[in-house]
Amino acid sequence: MKLLDGKWVSSLILEEITEEVTQLKNKFGKTPHLAAILVGNDGASETYVGSKMRNCEKVGMRSSLVRLESAISEKELLDAVEKLNQDENVDGFIVQLPLPKHISEANIIKAISPSKDVDGFHPDNIGKMVLNMPSFIPATPFGILQMIEKYRIETAGKHCVVVGRSHIVGLPMSILMARNAYPGNCTVTLTHSRTANLKEVCQSADILIVAMGKPDFITADMVKEGAVVIDVGTTRVPDSSKKSGYAIKGDVNFAEVSPKCAYISPVPGGVGLMTVTSLIMNTLLAAKNSIG
Repeated sequence: MKLLDGKWVSSLILEEITEEVTQLKNKFGKTPHLAAILVGNDGASETYVGSKMRNCEKVGMRSSLVRLESAISEKELLDAVEKLNQDENVDGFIVQLPLPKHISEANIIKAISPSKDVDGFHPDNIGKMVLNMPSFIPATPFGILQMIEKYRIETAGKHCVVVGRSHIVGLPMSILMARNAYPGNCTVTLTHSRTANLKEVCQSADILIVAMGKPDFITADMVKEGAVVIDVGTTRVPDSSKKSGYAIKGDVNFAEVSPKCAYISPVPGGVGLMTVTSLIMNTLLAAKNSIG
């Protein structure tokens, strides 16, 4: 069993990005700039956004944060999005999800300029991704591709089972693994909470990617010997032994499943780190595109 070490892969990619950012500054006087809109004060969202801002600084990029009250109207949030769309100093930006219930996430995502949509959620970018055209790929699936590539895991002809069909992870992941590319060229099965024979389908997977949001959902009897298991889950569970009062758990029961695997990603220390790194990669791409 080998660990898919997100920290190692992330550090390699961030080094490469740092070099490219330096070149952009020296050649074009261009410093890539990532902005984030944070609505309310959700603890997990604060943590994610903070990590994104710190990683920008690590690679020499600019970052800025727009804080808005949770009671803000949808119209006011749309106005804030349009302001960033029009800001020539901002190369890419995100609106941190989830949003308050009175705001339509779909409306906000559609309002973001596709050329600045570094989260890769806009319908234009999703459509281009499906057609294997240049686009911003959603950050978590993009991070998983980078992890597979850096570890040189064979994907062509393999059966990839994706558990979870969210628009953020599961659905784009299934499309990416089926594309005629590397990583890709898999036969893909997309499963979800209503899949009748989920256990049996998972048992057939050469590559199992799990994004259900249910701690320890995947157990040893659901995984075949020698499988590659990628755990996207990050759920906070109470843990009095931790200073924070909680622990981060993945969707895979690591202690049970890991002895059966060829490769497995840990939680924490796996996909989560790659998500942030991929967002930085997309911001660099946006900056290059703006130069032409």
